[in-house]
Amino acid sequence: MEIDLVDKDRYARGGVPHEQFRLLRESTPVYWHEGQDGWPDFWAITKHADVVHVSRHSDLFSSARKLALFDEMPEEQREFQRLMMLNQDPPDHTRRRSLVNRGFTPRQIGRLEEHIRDICHALVDEVQGEPEVDFVRDIAAPLPLYVICELLGAPVEDREKIFEWSNRMIGNDDPDYAEGPEEGRAAALEVYSYAHALGEARRREPRDDIVTRLLRPDEDGQTLTRDEFDLFVLLLIVAGNETTRNAASGGMLTLFEHPDQWKRLVDDPSLAATAADEIVRWVSPVNMFRRTATADTEIRGQKIAAGDKVVVFYSSANRDAEVFERPDEFDIGRDPNPQIGFGGGGAHFCLGNHLAKLELRVLFEVLAQRLPGLSQAGEARRLRSNFINGIKSLPVTPTPLP
Repeated sequence: MEIDLVDKDRYARGGVPHEQFRLLRESTPVYWHEGQDGWPDFWAITKHADVVHVSRHSDLFSSARKLALFDEMPEEQREFQRLMMLNQDPPDHTRRRSLVNRGFTPRQIGRLEEHIRDICHALVDEVQGEPEVDFVRDIAAPLPLYVICELLGAPVEDREKIFEWSNRMIGNDDPDYAEGPEEGRAAALEVYSYAHALGEARRREPRDDIVTRLLRPDEDGQTLTRDEFDLFVLLLIVAGNETTRNAASGGMLTLFEHPDQWKRLVDDPSLAATAADEIVRWVSPVNMFRRTATADTEIRGQKIAAGDKVVVFYSSANRDAEVFERPDEFDIGRDPNPQIGFGGGGAHFCLGNHLAKLELRVLFEVLAQRLPGLSQAGEARRLRSNFINGIKSLPVTPTPLP
C-alpha cells in the first residue's frame, strides 16, 4: 500500500486514510514519510502512547522552533506567529496559558450550559418543518459561533463574519472557501484588527465577560500584551469554532451511518455525555499537529535527530487497538474512553475541551429529543484539508416527533 498521509485531495474525497494508519500502527508506528510539494520529510507518529509521549515532552518536541502547523513558512513569519500560544513552548507558554485559563475554568464554562441549551433549542425551532436544510450551515456552525460571541461579549450579528473568517483561514486549500494561502492570511489580519478593536473597547468600558477578565492583571500583576490578546482571540475564533462545528457535523454523519446508535441516543438522550467523547474519538476534528525535535532522541527505538519534523496524528491514535477495545466500532456508550481528540495532554492540551464537550453533549441531547426522525437528505461534502477533518455541507431532513 502506498503511504501518503497528507494528500489533501484524498481527505476531500474519502476522509481520513484509516487503512494507511492501521498499517503503520501495526508495522511502522514511527514512520519516515517522504516530503513533496515543498515540505520536508517527517516522522509520522501514529500510536496513542507515542502521541501522548510527544505531547507531554515539550522540551524534546518543540511547538516554537518551526511552529505547530504542518506547513512550512519563512522565519520572519514564524517570529510573529510565536506570539500565539499554539506556537509556544514553556516557560513562555506556561505564563500565557495561566493568564487565559482564568476565563476557561470548568466552573466558568458550566455557567454557560443553560445558554447553550437555549441556543440549541432555537436552532431546532428555526429548521423544524423545513423540507431540507444543511446541518453544517444551519446547526453545527451557528452553535459555536453564538457561544464565541457570548464569550467575547460581541454582537451576535458578528457571527456571520466570524464564520467567514474562519472558513478562509482553515479552508485556504479548498477552492470553495479561498483561492489560496493569501486569502487565509488576509482573513487572519481582519480577525487581528477585529480583536484589537474589541480589546480597546473593553479597556475603555469593562464588562462582565471573558474578554474583560483576560485583560485584567492577575494576582502577580501580569497581563497579556496587546499582541498576545489579539492573537488569542484569533486562536479562539478558529479553535473554538472549527473543533465543535466539525465534531458536530462529523458526529451527525456518523450517527446516520450507524442508525442503531442514533436509535440508542433517541431512546436514551442521557447517553449524549458519553456520545460526545465517542464522537470526538471517531471524528478527530483536528487530524494532526507538528513538532520539531530539539535534540537527538528515540521513540520505540527509532532514532530521531535534532531538527527533524515530527507529526502526531490524532485520527490514528484514536483508533489504536492497544488502547481502545473494538476501535473500529462506533459506540456512543463507550466508557472509559481515553480519546485524545483534544490533544495528548501536556502543555498544549486543548484549553476549550470542557466547552466543546458541553456544546456537543447539549446539542445531541436536544437533537435526540426534538428531532428523532432527523435523516440524511444528500451526500456530505468534505473539506479539502489534511489538518481539519471537516465537513462543508450535510443535507438533512429535520423530522420532529410523529
